[in-house]
Amino acid sequence: QEQLVESGGGLVQPGGSLRLSCVASGIIFSIANMGWYRQAPGKQRELVATITSRGSTNYADSVKGRAIISRDNAKNTVYLQMTSLKPEDTAVYYCHAARPTWAKGYWGQGTQVTVSS
Repeated sequence: QEQLVESGGGLVQPGGSLRLSCVASGIIFSIANMGWYRQAPGKQRELVATITSRGSTNYADSVKGRAIISRDNAKNTVYLQMTSLKPEDTAVYYCHAARPTWAKGYWGQGTQVTVSS
């Protein structure tokens, strides 16, 4: 059964940092294109960062220079390191796995990140 499990969220002060992790199971992780998305209350889910199976990365303008997405294929894990966190980064962060040849993509259950003093 395909499953993505996020962790690492929590309450962080403005200017702080955190690292989110997403462990995948039931999929061929090494060929999956992975992404982090977020959804704030009352807003649509939006892209944060993606990393292809070959390691190419892409970032939303709102997090460029503050976020690094990386993957460890040996651990079936994708990470999102974020620094200089702002209150507007507050959201539920979701992990996503996809491949053009797959019938569908897969989502994790999300992890809450709250940036507040």
